Amino acid sequence: MKLSKYIDHTLLKPVVTQDEIFELCQEAMEHDFFSVCINPAWVQMASEILTDSDVKVCTVIGFPLGASTSEVKAFETMNAIQNGADEVDMVINIGALKSGNHDLVYNDIKAVCDAAGTSALVKVIIESSLLDSDDIVKASELAKKAGADFVKTSTGFNGGGAKVEDVALMRMTVGEEMGVKASGGVKSAEDALNMIESGATRIGASSGIEIVSGGTSDSEY
Repeated sequence: MKLSKYIDHTLLKPVVTQDEIFELCQEAMEHDFFSVCINPAWVQMASEILTDSDVKVCTVIGFPLGASTSEVKAFETMNAIQNGADEVDMVINIGALKSGNHDLVYNDIKAVCDAAGTSALVKVIIESSLLDSDDIVKASELAKKAGADFVKTSTGFNGGGAKVEDVALMRMTVGEEMGVKASGGVKSAEDALNMIESGATRIGASSGIEIVSGGTSDSEY
């Protein structure tokens, strides 16, 4: 698979404009990225722009803190799908995980998976930069148990980002049947290839064009 098809072309900054979303979608079609990853408010617009392309629409749920209630995350998921989302990237309840309340974390993920059903793929953001190795393993296990399709490293908003050792640990934990998305700080082709070699099957990046052109970027979400 060519490198471009690993990439979720991402733009999640709070100041994003309508024109920037349009440009993001055009870039995704031009460079043959897998998807655009955008905030929920822009899903309907992006879905309409990308109707005749094979670029998917990905959005975020409970973003970026993961501290919404499960009911809110489930509603946000259903609303996003109604507006045209093909994939949803949800943030776990990080505080619950750190508290050892694994039942809450599991039920929170499952609420989103149940809301998505077969209509959208679910990626679970565990915010690996805030976790130790044991927490990364536990969060990945809970995501798998709840029926998620992917585990994902980071939001890019809470310090740190994807590390090859975290990606490798997540891949080892979930096995080959789930996807692993490396997101946060991936800014070059070398970064992306290192993540893929460590087990990533998707790359979340705002630097997608630089990645596929072999350059580097200082851009952020």
